[in-house]
Amino acid sequence: MYYGNFVIDNKSRYTDELYTYASKKPLKVGQVANLTFGKSKKLKRGFVFETDVEPDFDIGKIKEIDSVDDTISLTEEMISTVSWMRQRYGIKYIDGINCFIPPGKASRNGKEKIPEKNIGDEEAEIQVLTSEQHKCLLKIKDSIVNEKNESFLLHGVTGSGKTEVYLQAVSEALNQGKTSIVLVPEIALTRQVVQRFAHRFGEDKIALLHSKLTVRQRYDEWSRVRSGKAKIIIGARIGVFAPAENLGLIILDEEHEATYKSDQTPKYDTVDIAAKRLMYSKGTMILGSATPSVVSYQRAREGIYTLLEMNKRYNSIELPHVKIIDMRNELKQGNRTMFSRDLSESINATLSAGEQVILFLNRRGFSTSITCVSCGETIKCHECGITMVYHKGENAAVCHYCGRKQPVPRRCPGCKSDEIKFFGIGTEQVEEEVSKIFPSETAARFDLDTAKNTGEIDRMIKNFAKGKIRILIGTQLVAKGLDFKNVGLVGVISADSSLNIPDYRATERTFQLITQVAGRAGRGEKQGKVIVQTYSPDNFAINSAANHDYRSFFRQEIIIRNFMKYPPYTDLIAVEFTSQNEEIAENAARDCRNYLIKAGLERAENIFEPRLSENFKGKDNFRYNILIKCPKGARNKYIHYLRFYEAQNRKMKKQKWVQTIDVNPYSTF
Repeated sequence: MYYGNFVIDNKSRYTDELYTYASKKPLKVGQVANLTFGKSKKLKRGFVFETDVEPDFDIGKIKEIDSVDDTISLTEEMISTVSWMRQRYGIKYIDGINCFIPPGKASRNGKEKIPEKNIGDEEAEIQVLTSEQHKCLLKIKDSIVNEKNESFLLHGVTGSGKTEVYLQAVSEALNQGKTSIVLVPEIALTRQVVQRFAHRFGEDKIALLHSKLTVRQRYDEWSRVRSGKAKIIIGARIGVFAPAENLGLIILDEEHEATYKSDQTPKYDTVDIAAKRLMYSKGTMILGSATPSVVSYQRAREGIYTLLEMNKRYNSIELPHVKIIDMRNELKQGNRTMFSRDLSESINATLSAGEQVILFLNRRGFSTSITCVSCGETIKCHECGITMVYHKGENAAVCHYCGRKQPVPRRCPGCKSDEIKFFGIGTEQVEEEVSKIFPSETAARFDLDTAKNTGEIDRMIKNFAKGKIRILIGTQLVAKGLDFKNVGLVGVISADSSLNIPDYRATERTFQLITQVAGRAGRGEKQGKVIVQTYSPDNFAINSAANHDYRSFFRQEIIIRNFMKYPPYTDLIAVEFTSQNEEIAENAARDCRNYLIKAGLERAENIFEPRLSENFKGKDNFRYNILIKCPKGARNKYIHYLRFYEAQNRKMKKQKWVQTIDVNPYSTF
């Protein structure tokens, strides 16, 4: 008999461990077997994680597998990645496995047809490289050819030609007989990227993977990758789990985007998964962005990543001119609309010149901040340095990190003015204002409410590209990788809406959003113009974005991160406790915090008090969170203790709650 350790296809946390089974034939890591589990005679799937096991207990009690399922299997690399995910993120084995295996069965129709898009012939041809592109590609190709397993941070200004670098890097991987994965932050962008790659390499080489495909379509694409027919996988974050063998290259475009961090079970970071998979195959990773995350740029400074820079736009097109408008002055002069006089005049001038306008508002600005319109100061938590949020029901300012509450001040703590206002604005309000001021112009709103599926998104993009829409009002979707040649003006309605969210990344996101949306202007022959409206005109993130100066922003932001002990100097771990009973959820969170403190893992001030989640009640569940500032290098120890805490409660039959761990969450409120 041969013995192996299996993971059972069961979602229960109670069965999240390895079980030993016997087989008459040798077993291979990654094989799938049909077997019985527990008292049930019903067959379940089991996944081989370890072979050649020597049981240290009575072999007479070991069950034998029923049969091997040859229709599906995982590779050793996939199994290794699942084990690593479990240790790093505290997830269950089966949740990691389900990332790699396809749902459903094959369809009758075959591959999803790639929609037509009117792109110029020049995009089908290999472009002449700039000297900066050429230098970057030489290093990338060397890594691919010689299997150096390097990770590159490609920092290129908007319009510098990063996509052409991606295309030629993929071409080199193909020449070496290797498979490539190309990831984009939004499903809305996958079809446009597919068009660029299909023109260069042909549709047959490409597989499309994202969560909006039907179950059968995903199975078909998965099968094409597994069989080796598709050598280029394009998709959103789930594409990182494509069953590609001989994986030579993974590209994450707009690597700074929050969507690369999964906020659903299992909670993982796509960058981490890509790096782990490429270690096995000695492949190359490219992280591309005009506004790299602070964490990634710090890794480049430390030598973990190799920094590649492209500081000029392709064909030497000038970066747009950015003008900052102090909205405090607008108020003093009697203008109480959401449009400054400069912005209104610039919209008129741009439209008169036959060009188009993008008006941008960060949707994450839904939280109501408390701001002094006299000096621009926003009320922040003294402990965390995070913007506090106005809770109308309590008439209080609340910190969404540590839970601290304080009365709303009647006067500004800084300038003592009584001009205290609550801020929060949405795209619908902007759309209404545009229709009043520019009634004869065709305007459209482009956000997750109006663009609910890829068909609507494609239609909106085509109409704007053809000039049928003259003013596009958008949220973060318009800041991500869209290329329109006739946009002469971008207006940022309220830079403060992203600056004042209760999150330590607020300044980073503000810099990124302003820079990215500004990059949509002037991509044709004329220099574009950007107007940024703000009550905080002296903020370093806003000024650095206006000057297209990433280094200046990073130098100031990294000092704050170090002082406040936020990533990249620590890891944040959010632990959520969910129960149908609010008291049970709160007590579980409080007990866990006390357990960690007694274990001597960290000082009490670095494990924040439990707080009720903003999305506190759904499906009759209450959610309480604790947030931990974890020292670098201690993350796995914390995960171990958290899993042990849950396991102990489970064994004592005390557990009437569910624990979820999120390492370095992108949203902490």
